[in-house]
Amino acid sequence: MNPPISLEIAGQHCWLSAERSLFWEDAKTLIISDLHFGKTGHFRKSGIGVPQSVFKEDLQRLFQQIQYFQPQEIIITGDLFHSRDNQEHDWFARWRSDISGIKIHLVKGNHDSLKNQVYENLDMIVHDMEYVCKPFRFIHDPAKVQDEFQEHYTISGHIHPGVRISGSGKQSLSFPCFYFSERLAILPAFSNFTGHIVLHTSERDRVFAIVKGDRRQHDLSSIVQIQ
Repeated sequence: MNPPISLEIAGQHCWLSAERSLFWEDAKTLIISDLHFGKTGHFRKSGIGVPQSVFKEDLQRLFQQIQYFQPQEIIITGDLFHSRDNQEHDWFARWRSDISGIKIHLVKGNHDSLKNQVYENLDMIVHDMEYVCKPFRFIHDPAKVQDEFQEHYTISGHIHPGVRISGSGKQSLSFPCFYFSERLAILPAFSNFTGHIVLHTSERDRVFAIVKGDRRQHDLSSIVQIQ
């Protein structure tokens, strides 16, 4: 894994990982969003041949992040599961039992349609709308933020943010990214089986792109500050 980038957010020391996670060092908490576990199984049920290896790679990446950062807690800002029960949910449940010592908070997203009891059976603390752990407020949808009235710095997900980088000859590429404004952060989707939406940013915003490398290399991703 390529080394993470150090970043201060709301007076707190954090680390940004190219594997699409944020580690809040002061609270020993790993923060991720939009895992969409079960999405590949949902597509296969619909007759679309998405390999199970996509889900397994995401789960392995999450385990690697836990091994690297050694968090005491995990906060998921929505869309843990993509759809209703399938085999991938059962695999996740077995994986959860292997890290039973880590507390998990789930702020429900628009895809988290299962009953709260299902998540609680996975030993998760469920928050229907938001979770406040000062100085942060965790929600799923950044559209619900009213910047000038927010007491806490908000960390969200949902829109799978991306950034476009232009080169010579009118060439451009877009990449998933971390986005930070004065009072709001939007995390990249943790799942590799998602697209991303290019954001319109201002000069005051901080944006960190996640760039894929050569697949022949051991470390496939790196993270670079764009602005």
